[in-house]
Amino acid sequence: MSPEQADLLTQARRSLAAAKAVLELGYTEVAVSRAYYAMFYCASALLRGEGLSFSKHSAVIAAFGRHFARTGRVPADLHHGFVQAEKARLVADYVAGRSVPAEEAGEQIKRAERFLAVTEELIGACSAEP
Repeated sequence: MSPEQADLLTQARRSLAAAKAVLELGYTEVAVSRAYYAMFYCASALLRGEGLSFSKHSAVIAAFGRHFARTGRVPADLHHGFVQAEKARLVADYVAGRSVPAEEAGEQIKRAERFLAVTEELIGACSAEP
């Protein structure tokens, strides 16, 4: 694992920890956003291992699907969950007055936990705590 990948995994772990903490406080929209970012950082770390880097979220999502889900390196539903998480994040971050149910936020956190676990299986666990 490169230092850059380790930094991205640290960011992923911190985002996941933040998602869990804010969900307990009832900030479901923030929890959804942080869970998405945990997945985003994991996907970015995996892509960096391929020598790829993107500035747009849509490019990261598409490249992750192309290089990891379509090739069978990760389960296809992981990519689908990533796409769903981005949609949920956009609603949570930008749709005024939209309340996210706690169950939905909890589901996004579970997706992020699985995403991190699969990422660590592929490139190794990061020893740093959030």
